[in-house]
Amino acid sequence: MSRTDQPAAVLVADGALPRVGGADRAVVDVAVGVLIRADGDFLLTSRPADKVYAGYWEFPGGKFESGESVQQALQRELYEELGIHIDQIEPWRQELVDYPHALVRLHFCKVWAWFGELQMREAQSFAWQRLPVTVSPVLPGTVPVLQWLAEEQEKVGSIAG
Repeated sequence: MSRTDQPAAVLVADGALPRVGGADRAVVDVAVGVLIRADGDFLLTSRPADKVYAGYWEFPGGKFESGESVQQALQRELYEELGIHIDQIEPWRQELVDYPHALVRLHFCKVWAWFGELQMREAQSFAWQRLPVTVSPVLPGTVPVLQWLAEEQEKVGSIAG
């Protein structure tokens, strides 16, 4: 598995804005699912109207609850948000993002299989995408994932070519 250790750098989102809580903010851990269909399309969802960065597109997921592992948090969040069940995940990479409202450690996991029909339980929108994505705006913490997916596609293309 690649890059499952601490991220090397912090991605600063909206750097001109003040940071709520100042420099001593606690890190909020978030499990994020990169759902990938057999055809290679991946799922993006919009942030609900009542949340920070409402309307921005992101990979689905949410905050860990006390004592949860990455897999447990992701299973719970994807059921709560999307109404789907996942069995296994592939921990992939982490990214530390300094948003004005919170310092967030995103635990990105690839999800290859799930069951249940997608239900947008938080009144969000969804779109199956491929690169380059056609939805916008994209949440800053999502941008590195799109770059990682592009790098993987380039590697596969160079091997196949």
